[in-house]
This record gives sequence, C-alpha cells and structure tokens, in this order.
Amino acid sequence: MKHGVIKALIWLALAVCVLGGTAVQAEVELNMYYPVAVGGPITKVIDDMIAEFEKANPDIKVKAVYAGNYDDTRVKALAALKASQPVQLSVLFSIDVFELMDQDVLVPFDEVATSPEDKQWLSGFYPALMENSKAKGKIWGVPFQRSTIVMYHNKDAFKEAGLDPSKPPATWEEMVTMSQKLVKKDAAGNVTRWGVQIPSTGYAYWMFQALCIQNGQVLMDQDGKKTNLDHVDVVGALQFWRDLAVKHKVMPEGTVDWGTLRQKFLEGATAIMWHTTGNLTAVRDGAKFDFGVSMLPASKRRGSPTGGGNFYIFKKTTPAERTAALKFIKFMTASELSARWSIATGYVATSQAAYDTATLKKYVAGFPAAAVARDQFPYSVAEFSVHENARVKKLLDDAIQSALTGGKPPKDALTGAQQQAERVLKDYR
Repeated sequence: MKHGVIKALIWLALAVCVLGGTAVQAEVELNMYYPVAVGGPITKVIDDMIAEFEKANPDIKVKAVYAGNYDDTRVKALAALKASQPVQLSVLFSIDVFELMDQDVLVPFDEVATSPEDKQWLSGFYPALMENSKAKGKIWGVPFQRSTIVMYHNKDAFKEAGLDPSKPPATWEEMVTMSQKLVKKDAAGNVTRWGVQIPSTGYAYWMFQALCIQNGQVLMDQDGKKTNLDHVDVVGALQFWRDLAVKHKVMPEGTVDWGTLRQKFLEGATAIMWHTTGNLTAVRDGAKFDFGVSMLPASKRRGSPTGGGNFYIFKKTTPAERTAALKFIKFMTASELSARWSIATGYVATSQAAYDTATLKKYVAGFPAAAVARDQFPYSVAEFSVHENARVKKLLDDAIQSALTGGKPPKDALTGAQQQAERVLKDYR
C-alpha cells in the first residue's frame, strides 16, 4: 500500500514538473495589425525584423497582419477586438489616440513599462514625437513609423531653369517665384512639368496642417476638444494652396493624388513635391536625376506636423501577452534597429540614441537628406488629433477638397467644417 502511494506521489511530482516546465516554455503568440500605406519594401523589412526577434526570443511568435492604410488598419483591428479575435498590439495612427482611449481598448504603457529600465526607454524618444502619444497624464502609444513632411526638389530641373540647385525655396514667396520658372510647356502650350505639387488626397488634412502652422496656426487644442478651422490665418493657408493652381499657375487645378505623386516626381512631371519622409528611400532608389530634400518653406514661420504610426497594446491581453508585447516593442524601437529601419524606409529614427549609432552616423554623413526630417523637429507640432478624430478629420478633408476643386470659397468651406466640428466635439467639453 505504502509502495503504491509512494509510486503515485512520484508520478504526480513528475507530472507537475513536466507541466510546470511546459508552462515556462509555452509560446506566447502575438497578432499585430500593421498599416502598409507608403512606398518601399515595408512588409519585407517588418518580416525580417520579426524573424530576428523570434530567433532571439523563441518563446514568442509574432504574426503581422498587413491591413491596408492607417484607417483600414484601425477599422480592422477594432472589428477584430469586438469579435473577440486575438489582437494584442498594432501600429496605428498616432492621431488615433483619443478615439482609441474613448473606446477603452488600450492599456497605457505606464501600466506595462514599470521597471527603471522601462521608464528610461520611454523617456528616450524625441519629445516632438511624444506629443501625439500622451493624453490625460499617461503614455498610450510609442513612436515607431514616424515622419514629418519634407520638400523634395529636382536639382536638374533647377539648373535647367537657371536656379541654384543647392538653394530650394525657404519661403512661400520664393516657392511661387521659383515654381513659375520651373513650369515647362510643350510647343502646344501643354504643361509637361509643374513647378510644385502638394498632394490633396489621402492625407489632405496633414498637408493643410503644415500650411496652417507656417501661417501661424495650430488647428486644435492639446486636449482634442476644440478646433479653429475658421481662423483667418487658416482660411489664408487654404487660399494660398488654391492660389498655387488658379492664380500662380504652378500646380495643376483640382486635386493632386497622394499615391501617384512620388512617381510623377520621379518621372520629372513636377520639379518640387511635398511628401512624407517615409518616401525618402524609394525616391533615393528610383530617381534618375540629382535631387534635394529640405524643410518646408515658411510664411510667418517654418513648420510641419509630425506624422505616422505608434505602437499600441490592447486591453484584451493576458499579463503574459502584455509582457511579450512590451518586449517586442522595445526590440523594434531599440537604437540599432531603429537606425536600420530608418535607412531601409526613410522614416525618421525615433530617438537621439539611434542617430548616435555608427550605422546611422555613417548613413547621414553620406546622405544628408536622411537628417532633414529630424532637423525639422524644433519647428514641428503634434499632428491633427481630436476626439472622434476620423469623423472630424473627414469634415476637414471634405472642406479642403471642396475649396481646391472650386466647389466653395475657402472661407465658406472652412466655416462649415468648423460648425460641424463644434457639434461633434461639444459633448467632450
């Protein structure tokens, strides 16, 4: 009897050890929804980074779900959460922070990154990039796929037009004057090269925010509860954008497509373009001519909104999944990997530590354009972000489109958008 009891206890102990060992070694699986919205081999870069992480952390598996542009990714990630499908983390718009908070789907990083090492890591990101990451005294997102708007110019076109290719326009007035010289027409009078193009589809509000900042206005308050879309300087910014086509004849009338503008620039169809620094690597690899990259021109001041995506961790996660997600995010934002990510994509590295690596120092020394977006940070402000941001952003986008296509005068379009935004946001004040 005693022998049987002892034998049973031994088997029980062995079972506990095995089960315990299995629990320790059990894989944690993470599903990450990821936006693919700009040029460059983004999916391959991300897949390679994930593979590198998994090799170093064999107990954690990460599956990237590529879900379209930022808006598509937000909608799909939230739908998956509502359907109780496993989604532990995502890279979403930094400007989605208020909407994600209002839906109570996030866990703040302050509750996950609690060790002294974690806190030091959180404090290492550029302050300009953290403006869209903080709200109500907490950190909800961590910068990753981030950018500013920069100005690309075709140096060969500048030379052809008798302009100094090393001196891109530094002011609105210079941009108009130079662009008028850069416009090229064929024998029939048809434009074969525009002076400048600013995209007005896809992310019209973002480009418009740059113009507004340059004209002295930030479009929203820090709490995401108020907008000033009908301010006289905001109206003036939209009027200037419209005038580039209608009055100055340096940009095509109507809308300029975000998705095809880079190719038009590479084909020589525009001498200057405003676009995300996230296209820098694709332009570098595709340009058959010498090109330059510079900060955006000033009206009353210089300025660009920051842009791009943050890492978020969702609330519907187990403690083990949160720990694994944090480990993965820290890996992806580490200085060396951030440096390699910036080189591979053109996105700005998110910390000074990344720019201090030998990898990025060498790259910037040979390709100074890679530092322009970072150097613009002192002139940058938070990207447009308010409560019910998708809804309010659409109101602004529609107003911009209406003005640029001649549907409404800029003042009327923006006054209407402000009135509608007031109705949306009044409940949050």
